[in-house]
Amino acid sequence: MSASREKKTRQDQASSGWVDPKTAREAKQRKEEKRSNLLYGTIFVVFLLVAVAAIVWKSNIIQRTTTAVTINGEKYTAAEVSFYYQNAYQSFINNYYSYMSYIGIDTSSSLKDQTVSSMGAMFTGAEEGSTWYDYFLDQALESMADIQALNDAAEAEGFTWNDDMQASLDNNMEALTTGASTYGYTESQYLTMIFGSTMTKSIYEEQTKRTLLANAYQTAYSDSLAYSEDDLEEAYEADRNSYDVVSAQYVRISGSVATTDEEGNEVEVTDEMKAAAMDTAKGYADQIYADWQAGGSLETLADECEGTATYTDTDSITYSTSVLNDWLFDDARQAGDSAVLEDETNSAYYVAVFESRGRNDYDTVDVRHILIQPEASELSSDDEGYEDDVAAKKAEALDKAEALLEEWKAGDATEDSFAELAKENSADGSASEGGLYTEVYKGQMVTEFNDWCFDPSRQPGDTGVVETSYGAHVMYFVGYDIPYWQVQVRDALKTEAVNEWYAEKTEGYTVEQGSGIQYVG
Repeated sequence: MSASREKKTRQDQASSGWVDPKTAREAKQRKEEKRSNLLYGTIFVVFLLVAVAAIVWKSNIIQRTTTAVTINGEKYTAAEVSFYYQNAYQSFINNYYSYMSYIGIDTSSSLKDQTVSSMGAMFTGAEEGSTWYDYFLDQALESMADIQALNDAAEAEGFTWNDDMQASLDNNMEALTTGASTYGYTESQYLTMIFGSTMTKSIYEEQTKRTLLANAYQTAYSDSLAYSEDDLEEAYEADRNSYDVVSAQYVRISGSVATTDEEGNEVEVTDEMKAAAMDTAKGYADQIYADWQAGGSLETLADECEGTATYTDTDSITYSTSVLNDWLFDDARQAGDSAVLEDETNSAYYVAVFESRGRNDYDTVDVRHILIQPEASELSSDDEGYEDDVAAKKAEALDKAEALLEEWKAGDATEDSFAELAKENSADGSASEGGLYTEVYKGQMVTEFNDWCFDPSRQPGDTGVVETSYGAHVMYFVGYDIPYWQVQVRDALKTEAVNEWYAEKTEGYTVEQGSGIQYVG
């Protein structure tokens, strides 16, 4: 068949509806191949998108860019919120670690899965039944709002970043580097471990800077407050109970009912039993009072009550609402006043003798010191020779402290030279300030430190070495400062003024949560 006839035949067949099986198979195959290629292309795109999404998720781009909260129009990511969240949580843990089980917080589990118990609510003020995550998140968001408010106010008032703040920031970042190195992490790993996978060094530094600026701004306002002696005297007279201390001796006689019997079985306490116990306590109180008036010793008389009564002799009672304190702090009280007092609320009676009332007129002191801490023993407390090793290291610390004092005496022997020596050698937090503590009051420091400072013979320029549980202290007595009652009144006035200022600066700042909040915690 010629080519022309073959072409004509195919045309006739096509027009009649006939299809060449071979041609049909080829067409179908081509169609299936096209469909298959399209399918495989779609699958490839899906896999590509999944891979890209995984890479994006692992890089924390979404978590770091999605808005977690908005505060007065300013947006924050999850990483920025996490900075404050973890600070709130870690600060709480550091302060109350020994109470975690009591409060009901398991530090090894997610806080999102832990609800606040009645005990936890009582201890912290958190809402019972809410999660601990919610509690710390609320703390974080409140802190963020306040810090933003103070940063905004500082900017508006021209309070700018300065060298002191920069030094604090540098110290903070250096501490980050040191901490990471100590535990064998990179800075990035260390930050991730503490703040979560969204944290970066730049975010950490920026939020630290904002926090430091807010703190410095508040401190500057506090430092600007000044009060005259007349101001302090007026404030004292207006609220003497807040500042006075009372000297008294008293015996407390318990009128409570035992809730268990001698075998440890629980006993149902009735009103009649309570009344009988209080009657018995009153009998003891009346007898002690009568015997004291007859010349007996309150301490001896309390001891004779076989554990029912306890004796107290103190010169440092501060005011708080109670039956005893309301009587002791009554303006009508005179030296030698005595009474039997019923404390129905706390099921007790008191035999009280008032001696005196007054404010803390003694002068506070300024002192510098250099703390030399003993090296830690490499032995376990159960190892033989442990106590001897500890004692030897304490002796070494003492020797070093005495050598430093001799070094100072051999030089200029001035306060300034002592301060420089403290900066170079002290392990105390005051080292950067030359070991200086100002307005130290009685009882503020450990006993040995306190006794040296408040020795009646102490004079400006006195030096010495004192051993305490912290180590060996090289002491330099700077001199006497303002009376302690003035410190108390001034600080109270400052606190009130700063609180009012703070509330004014932070008023109206609102927090709105966004989708990125899910990545916090």
